[in-house]
Amino acid sequence: MMSDPIFPYGPGPGDRKSQVRRMFNRIAWRYDALNAWLSLGIHRRWHRRAAMALARPHSSLHLLDLATGTADLAIALARRSPASHITGIDPAEAMLEIGREKVDRMGLGEKIRLKPGEAENLPQPDNTFDAVTVAFGVRNFQSLKGGLLEIHRVLKPGGQLIILEFSMPGMWGFRHLYRWYFRHLVPRIGQWLSNDPQAYRYLVRSVQAFPQGTAFEALLKSTGFKNTRCTPLTFGVCSLYTAYK
Repeated sequence: MMSDPIFPYGPGPGDRKSQVRRMFNRIAWRYDALNAWLSLGIHRRWHRRAAMALARPHSSLHLLDLATGTADLAIALARRSPASHITGIDPAEAMLEIGREKVDRMGLGEKIRLKPGEAENLPQPDNTFDAVTVAFGVRNFQSLKGGLLEIHRVLKPGGQLIILEFSMPGMWGFRHLYRWYFRHLVPRIGQWLSNDPQAYRYLVRSVQAFPQGTAFEALLKSTGFKNTRCTPLTFGVCSLYTAYK
């Protein structure tokens, strides 16, 4: 649910939605620093690639950034499409507060509005947005199919969906290196920087369990999307998905 290239929800009491929200509220104070350390700064490039995928960037668009977190993708979208207005939604208020500070500091307060909310229960009416983006958040939806159906509902006809999500590299040697890094280094660095080991226990399993590539494209098509495309990034560590209503 958060715009996070590193952290999934962790185990704990309560339902999955509550787990995600509590975890991100706990680590919000070190979120950006952890992203920079644990992704080696590559997450910024991924956000730029997602923003570059936006169709009609020179038009005045109404954009929705789900799982916006601290608003990194929303900011990248504002830079890519200066005439557009962006609504960022996230369930973790602590993340949104940091995002608002960044947006105001960059002078983007008139273009970006950050609000609390859940991807599966959006308050906007049908056919509201020209494009919806999600950066590393669909993996944490309470209901993946339900969230995609809700995105489809609020998109205008012909509207675009842009998703960034982790994937497993296909290259044999790099695939094993990737797994070793996330299983051994990420938990240690993350615990050292955030003092919250619970935030890292689910990452490898969630990435492996998430439907990737053609499987996720099939799910997009089953929820009404067309012209789906998957573009691997950084040797397949991340995938950029685009689709249209």
